[in-house]
Amino acid sequence: MEAVVEQPTTHDAPVHLEGLGKEYGHFTALKALDLTVAQGTSLGFLGPNGAGKSTTIKIMTNLIRPSRGRASLFGIDVRREPTRALARIGAVIETPEFYGYLSPLETLAYAGRLRGMSSKDLHSRSEAVLKEVKLTDWADHRIQEFSKGMKQRLAIAQSLLNEPDLLILDEPTSGLDPRGMAEVRDVIKSLKDQGRTIFMSSHLLGEVQEVCDDVALLNHGELLIRGSVRELSRGADTSIIQATFLHPATQGDLEALAALPGVGEVKASGDSTVDLRISGGEEGQARVLEAMIGRGLKVITYRPLGSSLEQLYLDRIQESDRL
Repeated sequence: MEAVVEQPTTHDAPVHLEGLGKEYGHFTALKALDLTVAQGTSLGFLGPNGAGKSTTIKIMTNLIRPSRGRASLFGIDVRREPTRALARIGAVIETPEFYGYLSPLETLAYAGRLRGMSSKDLHSRSEAVLKEVKLTDWADHRIQEFSKGMKQRLAIAQSLLNEPDLLILDEPTSGLDPRGMAEVRDVIKSLKDQGRTIFMSSHLLGEVQEVCDDVALLNHGELLIRGSVRELSRGADTSIIQATFLHPATQGDLEALAALPGVGEVKASGDSTVDLRISGGEEGQARVLEAMIGRGLKVITYRPLGSSLEQLYLDRIQESDRL
């Protein structure tokens, strides 16, 4: 199955990366990345820690220079015209730090003045962005009272001050507890529903599936997969299926299932429950279910463990690590 979906080719797209590479001495953090993100797309830039995600984002936001290649935002080269290229973006990169003795309103006023915003615009925009991130009731409180999740939402509010057309988020839920993660995800989903273009890095597949339309999988500085979450989930070849029977399967039943075409592994996970690794997509899963029924096994449940996209993610990462 060919998982890579054809990318948008418009060079004035919100994000266009062409042959992007970066070395730190003898270490290659990024090989030759080609990636385009269309207007209104929410892209999950996915990969394990150390895959090259933060390096890519730092090049996109002109924090570091690429060793080769080109990064353009809305058709403007980031290295050649950084001020113009970054004028239409908002970004949250790494863990946000704020002066604890300031309030959100004072922090946004400071950030807005640095951007050259007028007092009138600052007042209206500050109220609007704090409402977007659900911090209105905390507008005059000291930030030192805030949880990590609240600080992350304030960082997103600050990135929205200039009404950006593109929002770049680097691991936005990193280090947060479950409640903080849920709060930040809700904010991102709300921004996505407004039609904003979002480029969000993460090492958490579940997070990407929940808030993004498209996914790009990176490992060892190389793009492995690019496509929509829906199509990649549908096209994933291998799944882990859990089957529960009315009566326990015999050893002969397990051996017969293991011998079926497309079955890579059979593991008993309970007296009447079996986990099977099945290739061949939905057709393969259907063949195995038919074989179970044909052997007289009374199947109570037959369901995937995790998502097919999760299995595709794990398979591609493992393949990449072996190279």
